[in-house]
Formats: sequence, C-alpha cells, structure tokens
Amino acid sequence: MLTEERNQARKERSSTWDTIRHFIRDRFSLDEDKADEAEIIQSISRGIEFKGTNLWALIFAIFIASIGLDVNSTAVIIGAMLISPLMGPIMGIGLGVGINDLSLIQRAFKNLFIAAIISLLTSTLYFLVSPLHVAQSELLARTSPTIWDAFIAFFGGLAGIVAGSRRDKISNVIPGVAIATALMPPLCTAGYGIANGNLSYFFGAFYLFLINSVCISLATFLIVRFLGYHQKEYANPAIERRVRNTILAAVLIVLVPSTYLGYQIVRKTIFEQAAKRFVTNEGNFQYRQVVNYTARYQRDASSIELMVVGEPMPPDSIQLLKAKLPAYGLGNTALIIRQGALKDAEVDVNTITSTVTDQIIKYSQGSIARKDQTIDSLRNYIEATQSAHLPVADLRDELKTLMPDVQSFTAARSLVMSRTGNRPDTVLLVYAKFSRRHRPAEKRRIENWLRSRTKSRKIKLIVE
Repeated sequence: MLTEERNQARKERSSTWDTIRHFIRDRFSLDEDKADEAEIIQSISRGIEFKGTNLWALIFAIFIASIGLDVNSTAVIIGAMLISPLMGPIMGIGLGVGINDLSLIQRAFKNLFIAAIISLLTSTLYFLVSPLHVAQSELLARTSPTIWDAFIAFFGGLAGIVAGSRRDKISNVIPGVAIATALMPPLCTAGYGIANGNLSYFFGAFYLFLINSVCISLATFLIVRFLGYHQKEYANPAIERRVRNTILAAVLIVLVPSTYLGYQIVRKTIFEQAAKRFVTNEGNFQYRQVVNYTARYQRDASSIELMVVGEPMPPDSIQLLKAKLPAYGLGNTALIIRQGALKDAEVDVNTITSTVTDQIIKYSQGSIARKDQTIDSLRNYIEATQSAHLPVADLRDELKTLMPDVQSFTAARSLVMSRTGNRPDTVLLVYAKFSRRHRPAEKRRIENWLRSRTKSRKIKLIVE
C-alpha cells in the first residue's frame, strides 16, 4: 500500500514537472515563426556590402549625427542612428563565426573597415569646417565607455538577430536596436577628436565603437548557434579544419583583448560609482563647498580630486576624510584637495552653477519648511487660547483650599523654543508663591493637579 502511494506521488510530481517544462518551452521557443535559414543568411549578407545606396546613406547619417553632436541635439542623433546601416557587417561577422563561413567573415570585416574609415573621414571633415568647437554633453558621453554600454550593445544585438530571424519582421525592434546600440555617435566623436587633435577623445570613442561591435557580433553568434544553423560544409576535410582554426584564432585575437578591456571597464565603472558616493556622502562641509570633483581611474594609481571653495580645510579634517576612503572600496585611491587658488584650475562653470542652484533651492526649501512649522504652531496656539481660556481665579481658589499657605498665584500659556528643534511648543507656565518651602513630592502633587485640572500635557511650575 505504501509503495503504491509513493509511486502515485512520483507520477504526480513528474506530471507537474512535465507541465512546467511544456509551458516554458511553449512560451520561450524561437522555432515558431522562424524564417528559412537560407533566407536569413541571404538577408544579412545583403546588408554587409557598403556600396551605392548603403554607402551614401552612411555618409548622410554621419553628417546628421555630427551636426547633432555639435549642437547637442539628442533628437538629431537618434535620427542619424535610424538611418545608419552600420549594423549589417557587424551582424555578418557574428553570423559567419556561427556558421563557420570564413569568406562571409572576411567580407564583413572588409566592409566594416571601409565603413569605419569613411565615417571617420566624413566626421573629421565636418568638424574641421564647423564653426562650433565646444565639446557638448552628448559628445562627451561617447568619449569614455562604461560596462553599461557593453550590456546595452549585447542585449541589443540579441534583440536584433532574434527579430531578424522571423518570417514576419518585427517592425519596431530593428530601429530600437539601432538607437540603443549607438554605433554612429562614437565614430563621429572619434572624428571630432581627430579634427581637434584630441587623441584621448579619439581613442575613447573608437574604443566604445569597438566594444559595441564585439558585443553585437557575440550576441549574433550565440543566437545563430542556439537556433542550430547548419555549419558550412567544405569539400576537403583539411580545408574545413584550416577554416575552423583560422576562425578560432581570429576570435581569440578579438575576444582576449576585449575581455581584458571589458574587465577594466567594469573596474572603472565601479570606481566611478564609488567615487560619486564618496563625494555625495562626505563632501558636505560647513563653511566650505565642493564645486567640482574629478575621479581618475588607473590600475594602480587612481585618484579623486576635490575642488573646494570657502574656508581652508584644516589638515586633520583632510586626514579624517582620507580615512573614510576604504569604507567606499577606495583604499588605494589618492585624495587630492584643491582649495583657495583656482585661477590655474579648470573650473566647470556648469557644475558650479548647478551646485550653487541646488544649495539655494535646499536652503529655500528648509527656510520655507521652518516658517510653515512656526505658522502651524502659532495657529495651534491661537486656536488653543481662543477655545480654552484659563480660569486663573478659580485655580487660585482651589489651590488655596489644597495649600492654605499659598500667597500668590498666576498661570498663562506660552510658546517656548527648544534648543534642539526649530518648532515652538505650547507650555503652561505657572507661578506660585508659598509662605513655606515645599518638598519635591508636594510640588509633583501640585503639577499633577494642575495637569488634570487644565488638561495641559506640558506644565512648567515655578515655586518661590
């Protein structure tokens, strides 16, 4: 009997698990509406070539994106990314690796190289003739890649190849991927760096473009393998083996440096976030203000530089500030305090304006809140005095019955400001004069009687 119950329970668990697996397979399957494999490969292969229409579309998109970066217009930059055909050769590389097609990889690399060179030449030409030479925020955002850029490119590549492998193309996915992965603005920013002789801008922006390209290609490769695309067959096994080894070597050449650089991006992002938390939490000083800070990440010599105005910071305060760095994971970070002489420093006027504005807003809000508290307390006090007049004469007669030695008595409600708070409080002040000195127990009895008689929670009894 016991064995039958166990077998029945086992069958029920197996049935439940089969139901869950069927539900997951049905919901997350990519087999439904999947386009023909040859059709997908042909579609991606057509998008690889940069000639004719594709080439002119790329040049026009580069001009539009460069203008958008120059005038700091997000809408114009988004429009350029929608026009750009840069996704084609990048997805072609991932597809070629996925199906073991060396000729497709070579063709995709060749066209991606051509597209990158044309993009750099076009954007450099624009920024050379442009009368605007100030690096705006949209341009500066593309000079230093973060781990989030890599994640966005990777997941954007996944969405792009999944949408591209459907019979009925999902119309809103491909434009969204083009916007999210941001391949065009980094190339334009690199052109800005060349035109203005700023190599740090050039290398940072071009590095961002390479990271995005690698992540999109990797996402394409993973989905192609997940969908089980057939590997390209070669007539000679030796040729096939040579092709596989060549592709593996190429992948390693690209992947190993990208992995290392990606690791450095992660460390840099973590450092910058920790530095921001440190400055936000610890950079609030009395009689001085942090107007700007610079967090410089280096593998063995990172530093945080604070620009402080106001009263000079004493050495012990600086040492105390440095001692707090390890709590934010910044134990090996040097803290540099710049204060006083700012004539030779690079001052970010926008940051200073924003900081001062924030301080004015915070002060105004605090001042208004304190005034509101005072008004509320005064209103409560007025309402209390209007609704409950103290019967001083009756209180005096009743107290004289309890304490015949009372000589004088007076009582009144009053507003008292505490030392710790900004909000005044209503207190019943009572003054009584007796012909003899009363013990503490008798004073407490008088206070309890007054509290019960006047319905006042707070009483201050002054006895002479």
